[in-house]
Amino acid sequence: VFKEAAPPHGERRPTYAHGIEQLASSQFIVQVRHARWGSEDRLANTQPFLRSWRGRDWLFAHGGSLEHRLEASAERLFEPVGSTDSELMFCELLNNIADRRWRNLGYADFALMQQWFAGFNDYGKVNAVLSDGRDIVVYVDRSAPLQLWTLHPPHGSMVFSGQHLEVDLAARGIKSQKGVLISSDPIAPRGDCKAVCSELAPGSLVVIREGAILQRIEPAAEGTGKTAETGKTRAPAILVHGRVMERPLAAPVRTYDVLHETVYRYDKPVEHSTHMLRLTPFHDRMQRLLHHELEISADCRERVFEDVFGNAVRKLLIETPYTELRIVADSVVEVLDSDPFHYRPLRARTQIPLVWMPWQRHMLTPYLLPPELPETQLLELSDYAQGFVRRNDQDLLDTMLDINATIFADYEYLSGSTNLYTTAWQVYERRRGVCQDFTNLFICLARLLGVPARYVCGYIYTGPKAQNQVQSEASHAWVQLYLPEVGWKGFDPTNGILTQTEHVRVAVGRNYVDATPTSGTIYVGGGGETLTAEVRVVPVSGDELAEAQDERSSKTLVVLGEGPRKRAAVTEQQAQQAAQQQPPVDSDSSPERDPS
Repeated sequence: VFKEAAPPHGERRPTYAHGIEQLASSQFIVQVRHARWGSEDRLANTQPFLRSWRGRDWLFAHGGSLEHRLEASAERLFEPVGSTDSELMFCELLNNIADRRWRNLGYADFALMQQWFAGFNDYGKVNAVLSDGRDIVVYVDRSAPLQLWTLHPPHGSMVFSGQHLEVDLAARGIKSQKGVLISSDPIAPRGDCKAVCSELAPGSLVVIREGAILQRIEPAAEGTGKTAETGKTRAPAILVHGRVMERPLAAPVRTYDVLHETVYRYDKPVEHSTHMLRLTPFHDRMQRLLHHELEISADCRERVFEDVFGNAVRKLLIETPYTELRIVADSVVEVLDSDPFHYRPLRARTQIPLVWMPWQRHMLTPYLLPPELPETQLLELSDYAQGFVRRNDQDLLDTMLDINATIFADYEYLSGSTNLYTTAWQVYERRRGVCQDFTNLFICLARLLGVPARYVCGYIYTGPKAQNQVQSEASHAWVQLYLPEVGWKGFDPTNGILTQTEHVRVAVGRNYVDATPTSGTIYVGGGGETLTAEVRVVPVSGDELAEAQDERSSKTLVVLGEGPRKRAAVTEQQAQQAAQQQPPVDSDSSPERDPS
């Protein structure tokens, strides 16, 4: 804390300005005031004010003047040293905090704190900042809004200037930190600064940590006396160790009829091709495959096997000429993952960095290796990921939930803006993409933090009661993270939610190539290619499911394979053809673009 009651005689620049240029911190609070040369203002009356409480240094700055003097509480723990109403206001805040035994702002009831500031505002103008060294609370006076500049990495120039102040936030090489800049006087960016400007409503209160707004409390509506908390719609919050942790509500078990139709059309007949299909949904303790049929328009030989990632794969060899290949997968799936953390105590905490036993690391190595990117890009992405860790006190689940919510809030969903070869760095730099891009970015950040992450391809139901309306009913991509003593759990950054009974898993892998629904190689013929796809996800009631099972039982032969997963139900004619087939010749396959 640098304070100067008045500038030295004849100097236009404060003496502490030289020292500020050498500082490094995640928080800067600057109070600019007018003072005369040689004035007798006391240092005790100079802002910002500082007090210690519960092992933290608390700082307070106030812009404005009170028209009526506050009445100080008698015999309280904190008392003012100087004679300003600003310091008296600070002491009253700390006394209220001490009475409630809040160790830091992470334990605070911010709606109640907003009411305290509103009470001060009744006495005069109050633009105020309170910090405990980790969190910052900003209250906006009722008379006028404040400027709010949001800074998203990666950063180039970050120079802001106003009538009394110029700030260069990038002079020390800051590139990957998220930031917030709030000013009571108008300021404007210079050069190619990519900051986004908005306003904080009069009478509102915001809470900031590590450059992100954690909470925003709007003023009480007239006649209600109740404040309003704003932000994106999320699941109800649970207070854990003094911090807000977002946990999803339990969802009902759901059954879906999923129809996935893919059609390839070629200008010239294809005479020889191989195809790899991953269209069979998983059958495990979180998802039951009740029925599965696969229809292929061309005559083919096929082999069904389980790959190293546990996916059901169907390999086709087609040697009959065709100009159109139609692949239709019809599945009935019951999704049971209604409460992802029901067997994990809400107060159980796992902190980053994670410690793995040697055999665990050996098994998880494919999901711990970050993508092949230049070292400079990985270092900046790692720094970006560490910002989430610091913001959430190294808590694993809070950090992952924060990354999930940030990608949803800060990155634009823009169809057609990327391709299969778009890297995690390009998504981070451009801040837009589709589901597979957000998944790749999340996977990269998680692996850089030492958290195993894998790519999931499947389907999502976006009915009228679903939380998500961004992604249409089509093949979809999301992330699964391996959490200690929990297992693989799904995070959907495209929609900012955890996966429950709206997501149907089909394939997993290290990346898109391992889990792509369809891929293949054309050896002879083909020419120009056109790909169309259609996905339909329809909820099925119990009565409809029973009727469908009765109808299929007279027409189909159900074949059960070895292992924990059921093989798909096939028609009797298909079963006879499969018994007569010979294994196809192995060949390399390359991924083709999937409609996701």
